[in-house]
Amino acid sequence: MNIVILGLSITSSWGNGHATTYRSLVRGLTARGHDVLFLERDVPWYAANRDLPNPPYGRTELYASLPDLKRRFAAEVREADLAIVGSYVPEGVDAGDWVASAARSAVAFYDIDTPVTLAKLDRGDYEYLAPFLIPRYDLYLSFSGGPALDRLERVYGSPAARPLYCSVDPELHYPEALPFEWDLGYLGAYSADRQPALDRLLLSPARAWPEGRFAVAGSLYPPDLEWPANVTRIEHLPPAEHRRFYASQRYALNVTRADMVAAGYSPSVRLFEAAACGTPIVSDNWPGLEQFFTPGEEILLAYTPDEVLACLRSLPESDRQCLAAQARQRVLAEHTGLHRAKQLEAYVAESRPSMAGR
Repeated sequence: MNIVILGLSITSSWGNGHATTYRSLVRGLTARGHDVLFLERDVPWYAANRDLPNPPYGRTELYASLPDLKRRFAAEVREADLAIVGSYVPEGVDAGDWVASAARSAVAFYDIDTPVTLAKLDRGDYEYLAPFLIPRYDLYLSFSGGPALDRLERVYGSPAARPLYCSVDPELHYPEALPFEWDLGYLGAYSADRQPALDRLLLSPARAWPEGRFAVAGSLYPPDLEWPANVTRIEHLPPAEHRRFYASQRYALNVTRADMVAAGYSPSVRLFEAAACGTPIVSDNWPGLEQFFTPGEEILLAYTPDEVLACLRSLPESDRQCLAAQARQRVLAEHTGLHRAKQLEAYVAESRPSMAGR
């Protein structure tokens, strides 16, 4: 297929999780023989922090404004076999309305923020998606599975809401033998609704165990936030350095935003990256987690600081390594960019009868 993706960013991972998702998916699609054009709005904050200015897969083009997008890429959108509009695209409602009108073939919305999107729709916040647009997308590709899919179809009229979770690129994420610098590390940008869980499952254990070594990597944390002395802070970590970060910690922490906990079935890419790098994971719990990892065999769950410390200080090394190996095997079998590319192909084929009128 000729595929056009209008997404938030593929060139910069600064302060967003979209870039790593798009990179893995586009690499998988091109490996499957598809031609992919990625269109990204040229904005100052990403221009100043581009860690992959020229992705080596597909073709990436920057545009300056919505009129510039329409003027330069109308033919590509019109002739595409599949046109995808992503969440948080600037002027996303107007852009999506244009794509849905201009495209002659399949049109999809890729929601990398489904629980956030549903909460925004509930309160009438139509920053990048409005209810009238949802039925116009032949496919609603969602980062969340479970009940959210039924709601998108039943309440908002999506013709076909399907899960297309984040994925990992095994060419970038694999085990690397490095000395351990930290007992527990966390990789993620600041989020106010996620911070209480980070405090409970990493900062509190760090305060209670001064001999332990901890790390938090990610941007946008408030400058007045007080960090325990045994917590290493890394302001921003581009994807090319994620593998080394995970390989340098005995355990990786996963904590989940409140909207995603409420929606359930919303795995973070850090789960798949850490597992692919052979680093065992300690995570908070949320509905549907067992669909991706088996608790106690492929992932450890913790609710309190004491439970985190028990994982870090009491689990035998042989069990730690076994946990890591089983999680890595699960991810490589189900959650790579190639798996997502094949799923997308199947969704398009499944939806073709409903696209006949386009």
